[in-house]
Amino acid sequence: MIYYVIALVAIIIDQISKYFVATRMELREQIPVIGDFFLITSHRNQGAAFGILQNQRWFFIVITIVVVAAIVWYIQKVKSRPDKLLPLALSLVLGGAVGNFIDRARMGEVVDFFQFNFGSYTFPIFNVADSCIVVGVALIILDALLDMIREKKQPVNQEEENV
Repeated sequence: MIYYVIALVAIIIDQISKYFVATRMELREQIPVIGDFFLITSHRNQGAAFGILQNQRWFFIVITIVVVAAIVWYIQKVKSRPDKLLPLALSLVLGGAVGNFIDRARMGEVVDFFQFNFGSYTFPIFNVADSCIVVGVALIILDALLDMIREKKQPVNQEEENV
């Protein structure tokens, strides 16, 4: 249950932040937060991360429904593990996927607003849902690496060694 609460909190924070940007800022309006390095920029994205697959609304809606169903199934499968990193990671990905799904289903596009500039390079503008997905995927990778380390530390069973 806690993993769905985490996903719900991520969705709520994502949707509230997008609501404020969409209703209080003009499209492309920028608010400097830390000089030219970090800005809140009102932006819309009809594609996926980094603007790929523009104008593929129904593709994303169908894919998201499948992914959300798979994540819910997998959370149910792994939630009883003693290590809670994987279900936590999945709950973040779930919250992010649903947050962006809501935008796509309602408006046909996603509201993005976090903008970071590194000198002359501008990182693609993103939102809270995107952040949840990226952090969740990073935690899934970390969990897989930790599992590999744990497996290497386990002593080999003597019977398996003699086979």
